[in-house]
Amino acid sequence: MKEKTVLVTGANKGIGFGIAKHLGLSGWKVIIGARDGQRATKAISELKSAGVDVLGWVNIELRDLDNIEQAAKEIQEKYAGLTLLVNNAGIPGDMSVDSEHTEISDIRATLDVNFIGTFALTKALLPLLANNSGRIANITVPSDISPYWHPLAYVASKAAQNAMMGVMAIEFQQSNTPVEIISIHPGPTTTDLNGNMALPGFHDIETVGQKTAELINDGHNHQGEFIELYPIVKED
Repeated sequence: MKEKTVLVTGANKGIGFGIAKHLGLSGWKVIIGARDGQRATKAISELKSAGVDVLGWVNIELRDLDNIEQAAKEIQEKYAGLTLLVNNAGIPGDMSVDSEHTEISDIRATLDVNFIGTFALTKALLPLLANNSGRIANITVPSDISPYWHPLAYVASKAAQNAMMGVMAIEFQQSNTPVEIISIHPGPTTTDLNGNMALPGFHDIETVGQKTAELINDGHNHQGEFIELYPIVKED
């Protein structure tokens, strides 16, 4: 049986921590991707206390392409058995303003992390994942614009990420590349990213982490699918 090893970016807190925890509890060996050593060490301690097999952590700063190249090299050398990449890390951008008042610099910074950085890391790890017949799961939001929540910088960056997933899925199929790529929308979740918002219909990190792990472990091929764990319910 193939060993299951996963890298979760942004796994030191929030949804990434929940996903790392529940994948670990279901038998995956976990690599933490994080920007901050202290936070990574704290997360590793908590995960190990919960019974998760944590292999270690890798410094990943998605806005820094040189860092990504170095991180990918470290992963290839230390964790050659990598079989799953969970692209979870991201930044919110300025969610307090409408599109008219969104700064171009904020659009650029959010795209640099959420799309360009995520693509760069995925591209760098693709040969390793292909060698291991691996998978990629992007944690994202729908490209369709919700009337209830639509911060431009963040939504635009995730729409680009969704396009990346769709294009890669088709290309993997056309070239018979043994990699599966999917997008997962957790639905409204209480995290630091949204200021720990907890409105009706929101879920907690534990719930989302467990449901994401169940999806990843379901044994089905979801190539090119955009899967909503908890769809946003439209008001009448």
